[in-house]
Amino acid sequence: MASYCDIAPGHEWHGPYHHSQYGFPIADDNLLFERLILEINQAGLSWLTILKRQDAFRKAFRGFEIEKVARLSGRDVERLMQDETIIRNRMKIEATIENAKRIKAIQRETGSFAGWLTSHHPKRKDEWVTLFRKTFVFTGGEIVGEFLMSIGYLPGAHHAGCPVYKRVARLKPAWAEAEKKGFRY
Repeated sequence: MASYCDIAPGHEWHGPYHHSQYGFPIADDNLLFERLILEINQAGLSWLTILKRQDAFRKAFRGFEIEKVARLSGRDVERLMQDETIIRNRMKIEATIENAKRIKAIQRETGSFAGWLTSHHPKRKDEWVTLFRKTFVFTGGEIVGEFLMSIGYLPGAHHAGCPVYKRVARLKPAWAEAEKKGFRY
């Protein structure tokens, strides 16, 4: 079975994502929120669908600024349900707004979403899934796993022979630092 590292290079949409975003550590809360919401919206669909609509999602969800998204109302949900440029799934739209509110609460309690993630690391995927299900909505195992792999908290975004693997490793993703200390995923 071919890996993402094998199929993404040269692809119009997957290539740029694979080479410059996938597996790279993220510390900005709004960018972390964006990635989480994109993963939620991917559920049941292809990642290519999400990549093609990423700019539309940014526009629809106010640049993924957590503060702004948390203030969206029922009227905004109805407007977004009519927006053909995004995934028009009420549960996913409502999860976006609710998760923004929950991240705001995390920010009040711990300072930042990024800090919250770091404070819980390292964990194995099943432990992360349990934590996310307690903390957020619409976050099943695949969503949580892909989200954490895509931001450098779980290994597996790139195989060791992929040229991007070395670039990511130089950035000291959380999973690599945990493995250096003896943690086993």
